[in-house]
Amino acid sequence: MATAEELIETLKQVIDPELMVNIVDLGLIYSVNEEDRKVAVEMTLTSPSCPAGPQIVQQAKMALERLDDVDEATIRITLSPPWTPDRMTDDAKDMLGIF
Repeated sequence: MATAEELIETLKQVIDPELMVNIVDLGLIYSVNEEDRKVAVEMTLTSPSCPAGPQIVQQAKMALERLDDVDEATIRITLSPPWTPDRMTDDAKDMLGIF
């Protein structure tokens, strides 16, 4: 069984192609749950009309399903609560020049 830390580290491999920052540090991941080799992720996008949304979702699913302990990953997009830059890590803010 994959640990929560392993799942989060795996999701850090997924980079938002517009901002060039990983989706974890951007604060897009709301929850990650694993049960019986199935992972369910609830996440958001930086905006409801994010053109990279489908690409990000597919890359997150593929990254998780590459793990030996994961048979299936489901990514659910929610827009509530809406994303704000306050959710970003300090590293992500530094990368984007947000102080």
